[in-house]
Amino acid sequence: MDEQMNYGSDYKSIPATSIRSGVGIEVLPDLYSYTIQIVNIHLVGNPDTNEFVLIDAGMPNSAEEIISVVESRFGKNSRPQAIILTHGHFDHVGAVIELVKHWKVAVYAHELEMPYLRGKKRYPEPDSTVEGGMVAKMSPMFPIDPINLGSNVKPLPADGSVPNMPGFKWVHTPGHSPGHVSLFRENDRALIVGDAFVTVKQEYLYEVLTQKLEISGPPRYLTTDWKAAKESVITLSTLKPTVAVTGHGQPLSGELLTESLHKLVENFEEIAKPDYGKYVN
Repeated sequence: MDEQMNYGSDYKSIPATSIRSGVGIEVLPDLYSYTIQIVNIHLVGNPDTNEFVLIDAGMPNSAEEIISVVESRFGKNSRPQAIILTHGHFDHVGAVIELVKHWKVAVYAHELEMPYLRGKKRYPEPDSTVEGGMVAKMSPMFPIDPINLGSNVKPLPADGSVPNMPGFKWVHTPGHSPGHVSLFRENDRALIVGDAFVTVKQEYLYEVLTQKLEISGPPRYLTTDWKAAKESVITLSTLKPTVAVTGHGQPLSGELLTESLHKLVENFEEIAKPDYGKYVN
């Protein structure tokens, strides 16, 4: 493994949490969602087989917690077959270097995320002026420098398959980031959304703390292309998912998911797109 990995110079812990931090839920027999502070990681795989994949890598300095969660579900010294990143924002890659070193596993992400994961390009500045609450105002403190995973990160296969996740396909869902992906399984219509849409108003501190369930668009302060973000939500809606786990907020399923996603598509400008902000229009 390439050991010349590093986080950006602005890498740091973020003092934000929620009442669901440390809570895990088995959404399906082979889909487990766990909250670290304000973001979710997902484990895909049946605990009986010990073959599984980790989706996203949590907040900065959360490696020990993630390893503990993995070993609680899959057994001591268990390791995922791969780490799949929905995108490279700080709260989805926060422990990835420690995890790669500990498990010696490959990381996969969309080709368009490679500059942010190989030390080449930093993300755009967070928008603290965007319509929203205290989390949006705090966003300038969030790390945006690229991390460098070197040869440990590989592009997702061009045929849409997801390594070590049979039955799943990746779906390009840009807007929140250029190479953002969601993961969909046709046979049971399970959807791993990432941040293409979320189920909590991520810009507002009270909603984040309490994890009030409410479908919303991607977190506004880091979303730079609202036209693409809307198209991505429409794309996911056409898949007609029956269960969805998101990067932020609680899982949704059944009729509530169907109705909520339809509402988001029909009212994207009112629900998701901010009235003002430097990346609006």
